[in-house]
Amino acid sequence: METSTQVAVASHLLRSRIGKICVALTGSSAEELIEKGTQVLKETTFLEFRLDYLPKPADALPKLKKFLADHSEATAIATCRCKDNGGKFAGSSTAALDILVKAAEAGFQIVDIELESVEKLPKNTMEKLRGAGAAVIVSWHDFNATKDLDNIAKRMEPFAPDFMKVVPTAKSLSDNLTLIRFLEKMDDRTNASVVGICMGEPGIISRVLGLRAGSAFTFAAATLGEETAPGQIAARTLIETYRIDQVDVATKVYGVAGNPIRSSLSPLMINTAFRRETVNAVYLALQTSKADDLFKLAKEIPIQGLSITMPLKQEIIPLLERTDPLSTKIGAVNTVLRAQDGKFYGFNTDVAGIVGPLERRMNLKNAKVLVLGAGGAARAAVFGCRDRGAEVWIMNRTAETAQKLARQAGAKTIKRDALSKTSFDIIINATSVGMAGTKTADLISPNELNARIVFDLVYNPIETPLLKMAKQKGIHVITGVEMFVTQGARQFEIWTGKPAPDQEMLRVVIHALRQSSETPENELIDPTANVGRIMNMAASEMAARVAAVQAKIDAEAAAAAPTTPVAAPKAATKAPAKAPAKVVAAPAPVKVESKPVVAAKAAPTKAAAPAKKPAPAPAKAVVKAPAKKTLPAKKAAPAKKAAPKKASAPAKKTTSKKAVKKSSKR
Repeated sequence: METSTQVAVASHLLRSRIGKICVALTGSSAEELIEKGTQVLKETTFLEFRLDYLPKPADALPKLKKFLADHSEATAIATCRCKDNGGKFAGSSTAALDILVKAAEAGFQIVDIELESVEKLPKNTMEKLRGAGAAVIVSWHDFNATKDLDNIAKRMEPFAPDFMKVVPTAKSLSDNLTLIRFLEKMDDRTNASVVGICMGEPGIISRVLGLRAGSAFTFAAATLGEETAPGQIAARTLIETYRIDQVDVATKVYGVAGNPIRSSLSPLMINTAFRRETVNAVYLALQTSKADDLFKLAKEIPIQGLSITMPLKQEIIPLLERTDPLSTKIGAVNTVLRAQDGKFYGFNTDVAGIVGPLERRMNLKNAKVLVLGAGGAARAAVFGCRDRGAEVWIMNRTAETAQKLARQAGAKTIKRDALSKTSFDIIINATSVGMAGTKTADLISPNELNARIVFDLVYNPIETPLLKMAKQKGIHVITGVEMFVTQGARQFEIWTGKPAPDQEMLRVVIHALRQSSETPENELIDPTANVGRIMNMAASEMAARVAAVQAKIDAEAAAAAPTTPVAAPKAATKAPAKAPAKVVAAPAPVKVESKPVVAAKAAPTKAAAPAKKPAPAPAKAVVKAPAKKTLPAKKAAPAKKAAPKKASAPAKKTTSKKAVKKSSKR
C-alpha cells in the first residue's frame, strides 16, 4: 500500500512539472542528441529522446545519463520503438524493454512502450519499468486510419499506465473530431493522463486544439525537417505562431482550408494580426479537398471564420446561408464568416487584393487584360477588372471553363497560339503554376509575354518563374504579396470588426519569404519561426527590407530592358485596336492598401437587419461591422442565397448543448 501511494505521489509530481509541448529529438549519435537537447532546453524543458534512431541505443545511455544529471530542469522521455510498431529499432520487444529499463535507471523520468509490446511481454513488465524509477507511457499508433479509439483505451486500461498515448492518422478533417470526442470522454473515465494526436496533414488541428480537449501534452519537432511523425509541427511554430500556451476554451478558431495547404503563410500572417490586436483566437491550416468534410469540422469545433483557397472557392457556396452580392456575381468565395446566428456567410476579398494593386499603377478603364486560369482567383480577377471598365481575355487549360466564365463576365477567350501575336496592358496569372513545392510546365513562353505589367497572384516565392521571365523582358511586375496581404487584411476586418494591422502582416510575410528564398534548396527552414522577433523588429528595419525587395526587382528589370522600346506586335486575332492605357508611376508593390476597392461594397454593416428592405434572414445574421475604413455603413445587405425557414430571432447561443457540456468539463 505504501509503495502504491509513493507511486501515485511521484506520478502527480511528474505531471505537475511537464509542459504542454514535448520536443522529439533524433540523432545518429549520443553527441548529436545531446547537442540538440542543449539547444531545445533554452526554450522548453520537456524532451523526448528517440533512442530507436541510434545504431546502438544502449551504448549512448552513459552519456545521456550525464546530460540529464547536468540538466536537472529537463523532463525526459525515453522511446525505443520497434520497427513493427512504426519505429527504427531492429531488435525484439524484449531487447527494447531492456533498453527502456536501463534508460530509467540512467535518469529518464518517463519511458514510452508500445501497447503491442507490453501485451506480449511478461506480466511484470510495467512493474519492472516502474521499479527502475520511471513513469510509463503506453502508446498506440495507427499510420493508416482513425478507427475505434475506445477499444484501444480498453486494451490499455489493464496495465494502469501513467499516460495513455493514442495516435491515429487523420485521412480527413472530420477524423480530428473522432479524436477530440475521445479525449473529452476519457477525461472522466481514467486516472491516467491521456495524450491524443492525429498524424497526417489533415491532423494538424489536433496538435493545437487537442490540449483544450483534454490531451496532457502534444509532441513537436525540434526544427522543420526533423519530424518523427507525419504532420508534426516545429516547436517554435507551435509556441510563436499558434501560441499554444494561450489556447483555451474561450479561444476562437479560424483557419485556411484547401489543398495543398502546408506551405501557406496565412497562419503566420493572420496569427500575427491576432497577436498584435490581442484577439483570443487561433488560425489553423485545414487541409481538405472536400467542402462537406470542412463544414462538418467547422460546425462542431466550432470554427468562426475561414479563408478558402483552391480547390474550394466555388464548391463551398451551396453550403453557405448567403453570400454578399460581389461573391454571388463572381461565383466564388474566399472568406467565410460564422455569424451570431451560427450560420455561415460568404464574402470575396480577392477582388480588392487584385484590383487595388493594379489601380495604383494604371487606370483600368479600357485597359487590355489577359487572365491566365478560370478558377476562383481567376473569376475574381476577371469580374474585378471588368467592373473597372477593362477589356478582358481569358486563357485556360480547359477551353470550355474559360468560355463559360467569359460569357458570364462579358469577357473573351483566347487560344495560346494567338498569344505571340497579341499585346496586352496587363497579364495576370491566376493559376497555381509557379507556387513553391509544385512542378509544372511554364504557363507561357517569353515570345508570348507581351504586356506592360505582369501580375502573378502566386506569392510564394516572391519572384516566380513568370516574374523572372517578365523582368528579363523589361516588363514591370507586381508580386503576389500585395494581393495576399490586402485580401488577408480585409478578412481579418470582416471576422473581428477591427482595423487590420496590415503593416505587421506585411512585415512577417516579407521576412518569411525572404528567409525561405535565402535558404539553400537542400536545407529546410520554418518560415513561421521567430515570429516574436520579427514583430518586434524596428519598423525602419523592415521598411528597408521591403524597399530592398522592390529595388532589386526594379533594378533587374531596368538592366534587362532593351535600349530602345520594343513595339508590340500587331494583333492577328481580336486584339485591342485602341491605344493601350497609360501606365502611371506606382508605389512599391508590397505596400498594402488600407481601404479595399470592391470587396466591402455590399458587406453587412451591423448585426441588425438592413434598412429599406425587409430582412430575408434572421436578425443579427452578421457580426458587428469592421471599422469604417473597410465596411462603409448603410450598404446593401448580402444577396439572398436561400430564404431561411423562419424570420425569428437567432438562437441565444451558437453552440450546442453538447458543446456547452464540453466546455464545462474543461
